[in-house]
Amino acid sequence: MKNAMGIILTGGNNGRMKELSSIRATAAVPVGGKYRAIDFILSNMVNSGITNIGVLTQYNFRSLMDHLGTGKEWDLDRKNGGLFIFPPYLSDDSSGWYKGTADAMYNNLTYLRRSSQEYVIVSVGNSIFKMNFEEMVDYHIDKDADITIAYRDMSDLYHEDLALLGIVSVDKDHRIIDFEEKPLRPKGTLGSMGIYIMRRELLIDLLEECIAHGNYDFVKDVLIKKLNSLRIYGYKFNSYWRSVSSIKMYYRCNMELLDPDVCCQLFVDGGKIYAKVKDEPPAKYNDEAEVTNSIIADGCIVEGSVENSVLFRGVTVKKGAVIKNSIIMQGSVIENGASLQNAVLDKNVLITEGKNLTGDQEWPIIVGRKTIV
Repeated sequence: MKNAMGIILTGGNNGRMKELSSIRATAAVPVGGKYRAIDFILSNMVNSGITNIGVLTQYNFRSLMDHLGTGKEWDLDRKNGGLFIFPPYLSDDSSGWYKGTADAMYNNLTYLRRSSQEYVIVSVGNSIFKMNFEEMVDYHIDKDADITIAYRDMSDLYHEDLALLGIVSVDKDHRIIDFEEKPLRPKGTLGSMGIYIMRRELLIDLLEECIAHGNYDFVKDVLIKKLNSLRIYGYKFNSYWRSVSSIKMYYRCNMELLDPDVCCQLFVDGGKIYAKVKDEPPAKYNDEAEVTNSIIADGCIVEGSVENSVLFRGVTVKKGAVIKNSIIMQGSVIENGASLQNAVLDKNVLITEGKNLTGDQEWPIIVGRKTIV
């Protein structure tokens, strides 16, 4: 799809992810054994034929930039177009941090002006889903819309996560007639997915007008204020979607990846999900190992019991250790006789011999990076 370019917004600081986002952007949070959250939107764009993609970073972006590199894994290391990463700049008065999503795009207006594509797909970078953007662009053109917003029935989310979304109302023709951003009491369950399509020239005009009035947020200061003056339509998405925006949703998303139907939707149908390649040996299972309904990444050594869990690269589970309903990130070690249930361990955590950590399915235990328990 040569007629569209992509912009990915990695967002600001998110305290709802607790220790998991203290050293990394939410778009860089590990998901599903070997992926980062941003891999899904990047792969969706690439699978849709989009080869000019800009990533606007904000907080804790070192890990994200290390993961993306030159974009080689997504075939975006090319002479024409490719992957562009735009971290905030620091001026003499330390005023370079982006003040909002509109401000982030406005500060990189040169990138938009130098691009040649007619349409822009603007998306958040922390959502787990699979979408063909070519179909959404065709829908946008057929509706003769100024802006098209992807939305979904979010009745399967927790109420507190529903309140973190933009809630929309549409008429019979799917034109958006109401838009509330993060309402305390949502009026409905139709939630914005944070994906917007519009002409590149229109986006430039809207950003210049927004900043000229001293505003900085794209949703509140552009979309909502232009609801009556622009033709803004909704594109309904009916497949699997989760936002990595809270610990509860992150934990739930990883557990849902163990469902074969969800796994098929994300990783089989409609193209691959690409991620940074790391040369690791295959997972090793000793004679004592018992593994059921789990994702075990390359480089893991399993001697104990693993059930309904996600193990990232290089995790070691020693003899007698029992892991249930847990997420164990790269390089962590679970020693002999230790027990984990409903837990999330960040990278390089050591659970010492005989320790028992048990959380709740609604509120899993979180163990920060390089912690010894």
